[in-house]
Amino acid sequence: MRTTIGYTVESIGYVVGAQGLVSFASRTFFGAEWGWMHKLIDLPSTAYLGIAVVGLALIVGGVKTRNTPKHQEVV
Repeated sequence: MRTTIGYTVESIGYVVGAQGLVSFASRTFFGAEWGWMHKLIDLPSTAYLGIAVVGLALIVGGVKTRNTPKHQEVV
């Protein structure tokens, strides 16, 4: 079964990280609001960078908690 907690956390991390980066970049460099995160909560642009770091942490945590197949010893 490919749907394990590692894949789920990793997938959420990709979405959260991407939205954090998009919101940070749009406010900092373009003065506009891109993505959907600004519709949920209004934060300063540096806080969006922190959300991108949280997304990266979720990705790393998801990769580390994946179930790897057990290696069978060949007799």
